[in-house]
Amino acid sequence: MGRYIVKSLLQVIPVLLIVSLIVFVLVRVTGDPVALMLPETATAEDRAVLTQALGLDQPLHVQYVKFLGDALQGDFGQSFRYGEPALRLVLERLPASFELAAAAMVLAVIMAIPLGIISAVKRNTYTDLLISTLSVIGKAMPNFWVGIMLILLLSVMWGVLPVSGRGGVSHLILPAFTLGFGLAAQMTRLLRSSMLEILNQDYIRMARSKGLSSFVIIMRHAFRNGLVPLVTIISLQFTSLIGGTLITETVFSWPGLGQLLVVAVNTHDMAIVQAAVFVIALIVVLTNILTDVIYRLLDPRIKFN
Repeated sequence: MGRYIVKSLLQVIPVLLIVSLIVFVLVRVTGDPVALMLPETATAEDRAVLTQALGLDQPLHVQYVKFLGDALQGDFGQSFRYGEPALRLVLERLPASFELAAAAMVLAVIMAIPLGIISAVKRNTYTDLLISTLSVIGKAMPNFWVGIMLILLLSVMWGVLPVSGRGGVSHLILPAFTLGFGLAAQMTRLLRSSMLEILNQDYIRMARSKGLSSFVIIMRHAFRNGLVPLVTIISLQFTSLIGGTLITETVFSWPGLGQLLVVAVNTHDMAIVQAAVFVIALIVVLTNILTDVIYRLLDPRIKFN
């Protein structure tokens, strides 16, 4: 396993190089950074001075090498909106996004696991039909609509929970449920499908013939093997929650990485965009490596190459 982890970590290097190249190109095709940073009243001399200061008067390959060298040192440039290093701003917002993503994932798992198991065990019954219908509806409803409805109902009408901001647990409930509701629906359907396939396996029939209780068969044998595809979707969705909760964080004014990215894109603060994309890519790669290790722990038959 140690050899596999080292090999996987070495593969991170070319992935990050490709990401850095994509970020470098996208930043330059979105518009002239000098024009975006200077006011409309700026003179040609002001433009020339800033262009030289940013190194934009040099050939593209020279600019890329300099950008790569600065990125390796954690320098993605200065945010002209906040006047601080971009990477520092991204790392400051990252804990809030981790907090929201973790809370949403915990809620989704708590809802999905019992519903998925019950739906599989009660196959083709009214209970299964009800859970499947709710799963389809939950997956079809957009996150921003769910968030707005929760705000109207629980905050505006009943005044039970705060509308926005980051504070105590009460501030976390609405945005976490907004993100976790649709994810729970998706995980419920996946777990149901996985459990149905496993419950028809020969070793499950053998366990029944030995007189084992249904609870032991489902939880000890079927559920553990059914976790493998669930781990996949948890790892994929967790990374997307960290960097992709743009609308939800905006709706609830949650001071996370998603909200920072929205502001950065709207104000053309490309230093922050560069740093955020790079950090998210690194999180995705490391999470995938961790997922592969968890696969091996859940199913010893899976071998590392």
